[in-house]
Amino acid sequence: MTIRIGIVTVSDRASKGVYQDLGGPAIKDCLTEILSCSWEPAARLIPDEQARIEATLIELCDRDGCCLVVTTGGTGPALRDVTPEATEAVCDKILDGFGEQMRAVSLKVVPTAVLSRQIAGVRGKSLIVNLPGKPSAIRDCLLAVFPAIPYCIDLLEGPYLTTNETLVKAFRPKK
Repeated sequence: MTIRIGIVTVSDRASKGVYQDLGGPAIKDCLTEILSCSWEPAARLIPDEQARIEATLIELCDRDGCCLVVTTGGTGPALRDVTPEATEAVCDKILDGFGEQMRAVSLKVVPTAVLSRQIAGVRGKSLIVNLPGKPSAIRDCLLAVFPAIPYCIDLLEGPYLTTNETLVKAFRPKK
């Protein structure tokens, strides 16, 4: 079974070609470093439109069978930033600890991390994680929460994710 991971960049300007998408490739590069198992990305580049974000998340989880969907962008306080609202609308459960951990890590770097609204949640057998838009923050946040992700996927009856333990050691309780 192929492990599929959704990577969604939410950006009006990047989706229109005004500037290059740096967030999606940053997520892919970071996941390539973190994961030691083989996996396949399902990448999307979409505008900041709640209905479009919701439809994309549903498609990646329900149709494409992604065990994990990672988004970048749309998590700030700007009027067009609606990624957390879209994520919450399609999730069965919200996992508050992900957002708390990502903000805690980001606050060590920049005081404006308090403006960040990253969340994570579960849709069926998929975990959705909203990351910030800046590539360096993407890496910091993904490394901060990834130790919990493989076990979360286990609990959702998804594929067994393995990590490059020199970078991230997946935490799984002893049986």
